Amino acid sequence: MRDPLVVFTPSGKRGNFPVGTPLLQAARSLGVDIDSVCGGRGLCGRCQVLVAEGEFAKHGVSSSAASLSPFSEPEKRYSRRVPMAEGRRLSCSARVEADVVIDVPATSQVHRQVVRKEADAHVIELDPVVRLHYVQVKQPDMHDPSGDLRRLFEALESEWNLKDLTCDLSVLQTLQPTLRSGSWQVTVAVHGAKQIIAVWPGLHELVYGLAVDIGSTTIAAHLCDLSTGEVVASAGVMNPQIRFGEDLMSRVSYSMMNPGGAALMTAAVREALCGLAVDVARQAGITHEDILEATLVGNPIMHHLLLGIDPVELGGAPFALATDHSLTLRANVIDFHLNRNARVYVLPCIAGHVGADAAGMVLAERPDLADEMTLLVDVGTNAEIVLGNNRRLVACSSPTGPAFEGAQISCGQRAAPGAIERVRIDRETLEPRFKVIGSDLWSDDPGFNEATAATGITGVCGSGIIEVIAEMYLAGIINQDGVLDGRLAVRSPRIVENGRTFAYLLHRGAVEMKITQTDVRAIQLAKAALYAGVALLMERLGIDHVDRIRLAGAFGSHIDVKYATILGMVPDCDLEQVRSAGNAAGTGARIALLDAASRGVIETLVRRIEKVETAIEPRFQHHFVEAMAIPHKTAAYANLRKVVDLPPPKESTSQSETRGRRPRRAGPVKTE
Repeated sequence: MRDPLVVFTPSGKRGNFPVGTPLLQAARSLGVDIDSVCGGRGLCGRCQVLVAEGEFAKHGVSSSAASLSPFSEPEKRYSRRVPMAEGRRLSCSARVEADVVIDVPATSQVHRQVVRKEADAHVIELDPVVRLHYVQVKQPDMHDPSGDLRRLFEALESEWNLKDLTCDLSVLQTLQPTLRSGSWQVTVAVHGAKQIIAVWPGLHELVYGLAVDIGSTTIAAHLCDLSTGEVVASAGVMNPQIRFGEDLMSRVSYSMMNPGGAALMTAAVREALCGLAVDVARQAGITHEDILEATLVGNPIMHHLLLGIDPVELGGAPFALATDHSLTLRANVIDFHLNRNARVYVLPCIAGHVGADAAGMVLAERPDLADEMTLLVDVGTNAEIVLGNNRRLVACSSPTGPAFEGAQISCGQRAAPGAIERVRIDRETLEPRFKVIGSDLWSDDPGFNEATAATGITGVCGSGIIEVIAEMYLAGIINQDGVLDGRLAVRSPRIVENGRTFAYLLHRGAVEMKITQTDVRAIQLAKAALYAGVALLMERLGIDHVDRIRLAGAFGSHIDVKYATILGMVPDCDLEQVRSAGNAAGTGARIALLDAASRGVIETLVRRIEKVETAIEPRFQHHFVEAMAIPHKTAAYANLRKVVDLPPPKESTSQSETRGRRPRRAGPVKTE
């Protein structure tokens, strides 16, 4: 009589096994990765499976609950402690009795997929570099002179097939009391299937990791359960380096002008990281000692300062990085107070102006997997740009300046409660209406004044600046060259004199807000620099259009893509294919944390990306001048015209402003 056939879904793997074979053993012999920490002792409950009952013609198996052995004692003990859903069995205890189809639910799969959604959905393959293994260690006796560590190695090889392991000294220092307090049953954390980094007495089921995006303005951290992929806590903090300089080049200058300045900035950012670790751990009800792994992304200057490297070489040509490789470090090497044996993985940088945050963006969006030509833009004061598809990838940075974030704008401010973030202008009356951060009401809605009384109306943030200038263009207040039409003052009191030029009065109140000619010009300079960088990459690839665009970063996440396109920040594209990518850099850090294989992927991709240095490209000036017009001097923007009625060209009616000048490259000045 033949051995019973066992089929595992969704993998479809099958094999014949003798009656009495545990399902977990059968699965592993077929390469079906069912999760387990306890090594088949019925303690952790992670190996739960479900019998797929009924006739399965495609499998040739008639499957029922009777195909497995009755509930075992370990299953009964576990279900008394943690009730199992109906039909669930522990695959380590349930044994094969007859032909059977076994469904392995996603929660029991080792390499299961975790979907995280920011602005876009991201599927993460769950395969963390740190894994827990429960083992029974042979006790010492007078006839076996081997040490406790050797017998621990032997148990891990016997039960988990882990070979050639090494052990951190600090683990070895506490190994003997841990083994004895656990009655020789311990849980071992192994890093990369090679290094023992922690040992606990008895069964320990929780292991945590931290993904961190170090921006020059804010630092964001996400605490993840490495066994499920769940983000269990998040926190953010202002980067304390701001006291040394508002933008990146100010911090480089501080290092140049003040001996020991780089060390002070390094200490500040490391202290902030430790505070974030304590914060998210407190939220999750654990301690920072429970965090065994961390991944970090950041722009090149943040990257260097975190590592204790003086960023002075990034302050001028040729903008040389100390290293563009990924790094795996012990957390205590950078004074990061996690578990004393925790490791930190720092994603690789792409180039002197294109950092590990851009690498995280690439890992999150994976333009290399698509035929479509994809444009990724991390919008900040130093825009990081990646363009390409599965055949070729190119990257550059472009010095857009701080105008997109409200700096250098007369009424600009950072995004905060009370800041205007959305604007619409009536085409006939030129009257505006707007929304502010902290309220869902428009300014002409009943109750708006009451809703904003606590915060007031304090300024205009980046997304509001983009929209108000685009709306001014659509309403004819400014022409394609960005010049305000002073003749409209007879038609609307919103057009007011402002020295030798005119301004648009957006809001009357405690804080009067005008959009001046200088404000418009600052946005034109910024958007022209961004477009020119994209145009250089398009020339390098020999293409005349892009198929899809993703805007990343804190600012990019809040831009209305229609208005960004109206201004000409990005090339013409089907607006359905222009979307925010959320905090793509932070998503990339989470992917690297939860999927060990993704680290090799991004390291390979970074080496493939061709770098274009805008500072030495003669064509940059040509593209920059053409992009000063709204939306562009020569580009047709046919896709945009399908959904937006762009005004016809209009003559300048006031003294011409100084022509747009190419922004001076002094190095990256990204603040997000």
